[in-house]
Amino acid sequence: MTVLGAFGVSVRDMACFGAYIALGLALPGLLLIRALYGGRRTLAEEIALGLTLGYAIEVLAYVAVRAAGMPLLVMAWPITTYAVFIAVPRLRRHWRGRRRLTTPLWWSWSLALVTIYLIAWSAAKFFRTHALTWPALGAANLDMPFHLALIGELKHHMPPTVPMVAGEPLFYHWFVYAHLAAASWVTGVEPLVLLFRLFMLPMMVAFVVLIGMIGRRVVGAWSAGLLAVAGTVFMEAPNLYLGTSVGIFTWRPPQSWLSPTQAFGALLFVPVVILLIDLLERRRIALGSWVLLGVFLVAVMGAKATYLPLLAIGLAAIVVIEVARRRRVPWRVLVVLVTTVMCFLYAQFVLFGQARLGMIVEPLAMTRKIWAELTGQDGDIGPLSASAFGVTLLYLLSWVIEWCGIWGLLSRPRLLLRPAVVVMLSIGAGGFCATLLFGHPHHAEMYFSVASYPYLAIVAVYGIFVIVRLAQVPPRVTAYAVGAAIVATCSIRMIFGVRIPLGPGQSEILLYRPYIAFAALALPVIGLLLLANRRRLVVAGAITISMVTAVGLPAAWAARVLSSAVPAPAGGGADTGPGVPVIRRDALTAGRWLRAHSDPDDLVATDTHCRGKSENPCDSREFWVSALTERRVLVEGWAFSPANYQHWHRGLVAEHLPFWDQERIQLNDAAFRSPSAASIQRLRTRYGVRWLFVDEQHTGADSKIGDGANLRFRSGDYAVYEVPDGTA
Repeated sequence: MTVLGAFGVSVRDMACFGAYIALGLALPGLLLIRALYGGRRTLAEEIALGLTLGYAIEVLAYVAVRAAGMPLLVMAWPITTYAVFIAVPRLRRHWRGRRRLTTPLWWSWSLALVTIYLIAWSAAKFFRTHALTWPALGAANLDMPFHLALIGELKHHMPPTVPMVAGEPLFYHWFVYAHLAAASWVTGVEPLVLLFRLFMLPMMVAFVVLIGMIGRRVVGAWSAGLLAVAGTVFMEAPNLYLGTSVGIFTWRPPQSWLSPTQAFGALLFVPVVILLIDLLERRRIALGSWVLLGVFLVAVMGAKATYLPLLAIGLAAIVVIEVARRRRVPWRVLVVLVTTVMCFLYAQFVLFGQARLGMIVEPLAMTRKIWAELTGQDGDIGPLSASAFGVTLLYLLSWVIEWCGIWGLLSRPRLLLRPAVVVMLSIGAGGFCATLLFGHPHHAEMYFSVASYPYLAIVAVYGIFVIVRLAQVPPRVTAYAVGAAIVATCSIRMIFGVRIPLGPGQSEILLYRPYIAFAALALPVIGLLLLANRRRLVVAGAITISMVTAVGLPAAWAARVLSSAVPAPAGGGADTGPGVPVIRRDALTAGRWLRAHSDPDDLVATDTHCRGKSENPCDSREFWVSALTERRVLVEGWAFSPANYQHWHRGLVAEHLPFWDQERIQLNDAAFRSPSAASIQRLRTRYGVRWLFVDEQHTGADSKIGDGANLRFRSGDYAVYEVPDGTA
């Protein structure tokens, strides 16, 4: 509360949102979890599962009640749940719950510390640069007004369309915006406050608890659950360059304030994996577990498009292995696979309307982008070039180092065929291959790999535990190995001193030297360990894995501490704080006035299309009008619309493409640039425009717009006009 209060959240908003999360989502979800899902768990795990189920049911319920025009009826499902669990005698016992696992005190404190870290990380990395007031609000990340506009769209319409381009269908994974819209209706909290401050916090905590639950159950140790959480939250690629940010080569966490869809999809997918592990490793599965699995699959379907394909790969791998090993079809797995494929097809053909949204088959597109960011060059390179191949090897090396613990399972090869391991490894392999196979103008292909990180972390921890237990390496020896790796990694960074991006005239060979030095140092050490322990190869393997893993996890964070003492180069990707506002303070006042004085079905026309006011070229990622007004706009920014992506191909910049409907945008702009009663009335009769949202920096305060529309409000450079019926 202290952190949120310091960053502009009122006590009233915190109280309303907290009550909604607890009573409207977590508690009814908890009751359903207890009734449908057997087994012993900790109270934290029950609450996390209940909250996640609450999100899933809430979204599905909101879609129905919003389509019926009664959004507040979304509260019917928790109220009904309470009534049923009070009225039915057999269900009353679930208010008390069954016998739970005893939680070690250190485990509870560790999760509390991780939660504190996540709050501090949110404050430092997001709250500080994303204010709730101007001028800093106007300089928010360009994706945030896009998310805010979609919340407004889902708050007032079902089925949703693209609010920045009226009539364009919203072929997108939009379920998280339905949750935020429902939360705004029920609590009365502004969507801006929900998006910029509140919605992510309970999701992050539930996600951490559930990842720890999988780690504990797969490995069979509380400490393994904690390491799985650490690997998921704190993971980093082994960065041997100076500086803390190397573009896409710096891995993103599964929970991100800048990507609500990724955060929501990541959380909803964890129970799918939990239930799937139960299904694979238990002989008897209750009907309730099947019901829960179906609900979560449907919710994931519209939460994030990357998860179902990866799940299908994991399930298909299980089917193939079971048929090959035991000559029988695993019918349970096949049922889940068929259900997953059906959900995927429904999403592709209905929710996403077969729109590719810029995703194309373009091998090594991501590593070519990495090359450009590392070298500081804008030129394009072919997928088969030596540069693309070299950076791909670096990217592959980062995966090998980060998930080195997986090799520990080779000490007991049969564990590699354990169904839970096969599923999570297949998800990881699918994420890596999809990231390198596909391309996207804004590099959304990386979300395939982001989706797989937690499950690779769990398998890596499993491998470490297996080989360390088998080798019985003394803790001090492991500590020495980890310390040596940290010292070596930090030394290589400082000795070679490679800054990213490279300066003018610097050879890209510099990129590879630190990693070649690391290999030259690591391979002899590994060889000596093997020679010194010919009869105890497992011991050598345990020490080696401990050393290499240290390069990818603690060494990465130690390197961050070291690099913080080195000034970042100008424009070098360091966090420079808020940028220059792209929209003025007066826009918020005008936008809020229009929201209060118009109908949600009213259509708005505006003269703002280009981010930063530059029209040559026009960066069409401009979404503030629809975001602030919560109204559909005839034409605002079109960069992320399905139709715009249909016109994009490699070599073009998606946000610089012209608007595809020239007649519409010409009629729109004519009403502002050469206004007359006739030009303004054409927008009313042709498209149904009721309001004009005018940036008078474009038109000038003395424009003739008032001849064809009625001035209703002005705030600084922004004016709002109403277009009357029957204007001559």
